[in-house]
Amino acid sequence: MNSSWAPLTEASAAREFRHLCGAIERQGDDMPTRRRLKGRTIATLAADGFEKVELTIPMRALKAAGARVDVVSLRRGRIRGVNLHMPASRVRVDKEISEADPGDYDGLLLPGGFINPDLLRQSAPARAFVRAFAATDKPIATLCHGPWVLASAGLLDGRTVTSWPGIRDDLVNAGATWLDQELVRDRNLTTSRGPQDMAAFVPGMLDAFAKTAPEPATTAPRRQSDPPRDAPVGWAVAALRWSPKPSAAAVVGIGLAAAAQRALRGPAAQS
Repeated sequence: MNSSWAPLTEASAAREFRHLCGAIERQGDDMPTRRRLKGRTIATLAADGFEKVELTIPMRALKAAGARVDVVSLRRGRIRGVNLHMPASRVRVDKEISEADPGDYDGLLLPGGFINPDLLRQSAPARAFVRAFAATDKPIATLCHGPWVLASAGLLDGRTVTSWPGIRDDLVNAGATWLDQELVRDRNLTTSRGPQDMAAFVPGMLDAFAKTAPEPATTAPRRQSDPPRDAPVGWAVAALRWSPKPSAAAVVGIGLAAAAQRALRGPAAQS
């Protein structure tokens, strides 16, 4: 993102955030979206340091679509979210990972944040939990730094994904093809780059969890990974600069504004 990018105020970021949440709620109220996940149970695997909007917005959409959602974590109690680097509110853990049976769930959500997946990838029970979903081709949806957990679980060799651009090399080194796209689907994996892509991630996640059978493996030749970025993600740098204590609204709002400006600049621009 170039230096002429105009940062949002907290108020305008909050408006963007409310607009996105409203769109998600309206989608949940529409038929056939409404109740499309009735009878499905989704596990959200998260630890302290999860990016707040990457857990709360997808969970809101899942519940609006009729799914039951359990927060599974490394410990009981409440786990702390973050807005970028700042502590945010906590969410209640429904099941400690030692008590959770992957067989009880129809899909897995892995939110990001740079602390949360780093803790999960170091946990043998967390890695085993994720592998159990992959072994039965159950859908897994993740974004931002969440694919780190897939890499540490040994699940990315030969797969095509996206993620926060800063972990591209980690995923490529784990055997994945990395694409710089807002949403990438590869069989049971649905991935997005981060909060700026939430408007694409949420419908993609709902579609993945609504499927009744896994997609067959493709025999198409693998494509090359997209190249690494030439500079850090501009909206995140701007958020840290202009909002030293960013709210959840600021994180999503600034990301959405960056995505909109990227669209106006054309397909060659990066978020």
